[in-house]
Amino acid sequence: MILNALAFIFIFGLIVVIHEFGHFYFAKKAGILVREFAIGMGPKIFSHRGEDGTLYTIRILPVGGYVRMAGWGEDTTEIKTGQAASLTLNDDGVVTRINLSQKQVDMTSLPMNITSYDLEDNLEVTGLVIDETKTYPVHHDATIVEEDGTEVRIAPLDVQYQNASLPGRIMTNFAGPMNNFILGIIVFTLLVFMQGGVVDTQTNQLRMVEDGAMAKAGIETGDTITQIGDYAITDWDSVVQAVTASTENATGETTLDVTYERDGQTKTATVVPIEEDGAYYIGVQPGMKTGLVDKLVGGLTSSWNAAFAILDALKNLLVRPSLDQLGGPVAIFQVSSEAVKGGFESILHLLALLSINLGIVNLIPIPALDGGKIVLNILEAIRRKPLKKEVESTVTVIGAIFMILLMIAVTWNDIMRLF
Repeated sequence: MILNALAFIFIFGLIVVIHEFGHFYFAKKAGILVREFAIGMGPKIFSHRGEDGTLYTIRILPVGGYVRMAGWGEDTTEIKTGQAASLTLNDDGVVTRINLSQKQVDMTSLPMNITSYDLEDNLEVTGLVIDETKTYPVHHDATIVEEDGTEVRIAPLDVQYQNASLPGRIMTNFAGPMNNFILGIIVFTLLVFMQGGVVDTQTNQLRMVEDGAMAKAGIETGDTITQIGDYAITDWDSVVQAVTASTENATGETTLDVTYERDGQTKTATVVPIEEDGAYYIGVQPGMKTGLVDKLVGGLTSSWNAAFAILDALKNLLVRPSLDQLGGPVAIFQVSSEAVKGGFESILHLLALLSINLGIVNLIPIPALDGGKIVLNILEAIRRKPLKKEVESTVTVIGAIFMILLMIAVTWNDIMRLF
């Protein structure tokens, strides 16, 4: 059970963190302030503030992660009127830190009940200090300690998401799915190298299974099989067809005459197939391409095939909608548990599939998903002006509610399928 849980955390956590790192990296490139980059969810257990102003945190639930980008529609700071706070001022009387939390107490700070504030444009905070109303300027790079103790940078307008260039925002939104595609390609390529190459069904140079019928007859991996019984062999499909046809009417033990070439010499061997449940097996596998280019192309091909299999599944889902065709964290845990039984290669294969799957699903043009955000970016480019803040916020909220309800329904359906 512990191994299953670790596999789930490894697969699900890595996929999400890699996804979020894509958003993080290109947001910084676009000049957007990333207030927090979190690994995990829930209460934080470790934090470090980088020189770039980003708070890097590790949170207690070791699944997923997130990026807090400054700006409306992404992340804003809300302070209640009259809320108690403490201000840290520099030698010039400029606020460098606003503490809203009771978890962190600085005896050298200035207590204030905040009545109004502007941390985006004018950069100032106003409130009651010993029954006297005072206003203090706020430093552009000041930090704010939120009620839960998380300390992040304030978000002036010039570093907010909506004020970045349009290409920068599009790339920031696309970068998450892009990273998932890259991860999938890398893992599929790694699997190809671990397997020693790419399966080649177009050749009649086959691999022998250790202790299989062909190996026992003296045939070795790399020998060119030219004939099985009365049937000529040119590729893997012809091997399958020849064995099937030659043993079609067999009962009990039977033999097959196999002609093969080795080092330019033609040889013949008598093979005794192994019978299981009425089917006969000769102990061979397709040949393997082992060149460097073949392996690299094999990784790309595996990724390509996986992507189109996922797209076909989505197409079928649109034609025949059903929750049974969807899976949430519960389903991922089940699948990852099955992958553990198949060993490390099975875990890597599932990781690659799920990574590409997450990348494709996130590009679906639903508000709140990356695809929906990219659509809004494209609309802005066409209109030559951004959508109204209220419109974009409303669309995003509707999309978020839809996704939350869908996730709840999918998770509930996954749980019901367990019983």
